[in-house]
Amino acid sequence: MLKTKIAVFVSGGGTNLQALLDAQAEGKLQDGQIVLVLSSNPGAYALQRAEKAGVSSVTVSRKDSASQAEFEAAISRELEKAGIEMIVLAGFMSILSADFTARWEKRIINVHPSLIPSFCGKGYYGLRVHEAALRYGVKVTGATVHYVNEVPDGGQIILQKAVDILPGDTPEVLQRRVMEQAEWQLLPQAAQLVAKRIRDEKSKTERKGQMDIYKINTPEELIQGNSYVGRGIVIGKTPDASKAVIAYFIMGRSENSRNRVFAEEDGVLYTRPFDESKVADPSLIIYAAMRSFDNKLIVTNGDQTDTIYNGLAAGKSFGQALESRQFEPDAPNLTPRISGILNFDNNDFTYQMSILKSADPEGTACNRYLFSYPALPGLGHFIHTYVCDGSPIPTFQGEPERMAIPDDAEEFTRRLWNSLDENNRISLYVRTVDLKTGAVENRLINKNH
Repeated sequence: MLKTKIAVFVSGGGTNLQALLDAQAEGKLQDGQIVLVLSSNPGAYALQRAEKAGVSSVTVSRKDSASQAEFEAAISRELEKAGIEMIVLAGFMSILSADFTARWEKRIINVHPSLIPSFCGKGYYGLRVHEAALRYGVKVTGATVHYVNEVPDGGQIILQKAVDILPGDTPEVLQRRVMEQAEWQLLPQAAQLVAKRIRDEKSKTERKGQMDIYKINTPEELIQGNSYVGRGIVIGKTPDASKAVIAYFIMGRSENSRNRVFAEEDGVLYTRPFDESKVADPSLIIYAAMRSFDNKLIVTNGDQTDTIYNGLAAGKSFGQALESRQFEPDAPNLTPRISGILNFDNNDFTYQMSILKSADPEGTACNRYLFSYPALPGLGHFIHTYVCDGSPIPTFQGEPERMAIPDDAEEFTRRLWNSLDENNRISLYVRTVDLKTGAVENRLINKNH
């Protein structure tokens, strides 16, 4: 399947364009390809950036058009010639009409230098946004990537990131910090997410509605380029059918979440504080993540590991043991609880996975999902807590994703770790179990050490 063809609209220096071009060069824009840079200003430095990157560019100026309709018709002709499927506004200073944005519903995204709904809408652009933030005396600002509709800065939010305002900040200094710490990170991430969605939708259409339910994705395809998938569990079997493979990783955004390491004691995997003096709330971050009960191996993203263990000891099934639990009480995110169990028998195993999610934004009820799988050679299933970064963070959707499991556990560990966002990854643990001998091998990576 070809990548989603992207046009980037610019008017000035093109720093956000450069962030996108850099992400593309680094392989982070996996499902999209920037094939056109369209400028409303013939003197924009962004055009030089496009030329240096080998990307075609064109100028369509509003001043050269007799009307808005003529201006947008000229833009549309350029988009059609290039086969564009998605538009990224990166400092584009010309207004697009409701008719134009409606034709590109959920296919145009924009980055705005504030935490929408603050300091946004008509009249808020460039330094004006940062001047307003300083004038009002807010302590935190940031950036937002959103879909574009007929309302200025009014489309659905895709990603947001906060940036602290510091004493002595000027609008210029704050503008630079927001660009460096938020805009240049969020825009490529959002472009990848939207490009992937469009690519997937196109793929479904080309298959005439018949999804390829047997496709097995690599760790890179499922994780790389996504800044925050949260905590994740992978369970599967090596291609030679000799070993069971179990992986668990954690990520973190807050100081409390990032203050963790994995530690193995007597065959049990624990999360521990890296610096005990900095622990703000241990209830949701310190727990036994993986432990055995008889011929079963339990792995979860919280203290429900012990709930399952105690339930099995009392004669309950995996699903029955989890009936007493629900999602985490960390509003507004209401983090799902994800769990897995391997049932070993006669030199083979089956496995189950579970996710407990809030049924509504208020957390008044819990949805419970249980998945059961035979262990097939070379196939694993991957479940994680979040779709991507956001505010609140969107939770995992659908059935656990199919992930390829290689024979080499060292390779699998390395690829998983390298696929996780470098800023937010914390720890990774991979265990293999020889199905004939029962021999166990473990691999552990801690960012904090």
